[in-house]
Amino acid sequence: MREVRDAFHLAIPVHDLDEASDFYVGGLGCKLARRYADRVTLDFFGDQLVCHLSEMSVPPAEGQDLYPRHFGVTFARRADLDRLLRLCELRKLDVFREAATRFTGTVEEHTTVVLRDPSGNLLEFKHYVDPRMMY
Repeated sequence: MREVRDAFHLAIPVHDLDEASDFYVGGLGCKLARRYADRVTLDFFGDQLVCHLSEMSVPPAEGQDLYPRHFGVTFARRADLDRLLRLCELRKLDVFREAATRFTGTVEEHTTVVLRDPSGNLLEFKHYVDPRMMY
């Protein structure tokens, strides 16, 4: 079974490794673990994200939607989401969907923001008021 010391692994396509590094390392503050000619491996909030150079990755299309494909972090503490929102503002990261509260007044109430990396990958960051709703 997975333990806290284990890392979730996600691989995504990108069309430019320099742009990906600038966004994830320079923008979001992820730690660069390794870089090769065809990929960049990052510590993405404690999990492993690998950005693979790929022709499958194309710049974001007009009318792009969050569903069905996106990834991100659900923060246990609201303060961590607030820090990320401030970082987005300071570093002028590409916000696909502005921070908003969804399902107000219900057990599923949460605040969410969606970013877009330079290759069009969508990243959702959120925090639930009720911690039982994280999963």
